[in-house]
Amino acid sequence: MNPYASPQASYRQNSVLTASPGQLVVMLYDGAIRFLRQGELAMQEGLIAQTNDRLQRAEAIIDELLATLNDDAGEITERLRSIYVYCRGQLMTARIQRDPSKVREVIGHMSELREAWAQIAGTA
Repeated sequence: MNPYASPQASYRQNSVLTASPGQLVVMLYDGAIRFLRQGELAMQEGLIAQTNDRLQRAEAIIDELLATLNDDAGEITERLRSIYVYCRGQLMTARIQRDPSKVREVIGHMSELREAWAQIAGTA
């Protein structure tokens, strides 16, 4: 650990290093939801650069969730893949149409999935 890091950064790093796989997934959802909310607000305020930055960060997390899907899990993997791909498409449409309601829809999907994973991980 960096001795010059802020206490918050140290705590966050320690949280990630000691988290179970399920808890890490919940953390990814938390990050995606945070960036989506920031992107929605920036979009409502007409801040295009900030909107793009925040939505790209959320998309990167969704991409990570996609990349880490376990293909051996069968139907659940396919359903999650479909939801993630759909959410990516909605974010692209939101950006093109400058429609924050599309971002809100993705926030809803990510929030539902986050709650399910939190129950699985025992962090609910």
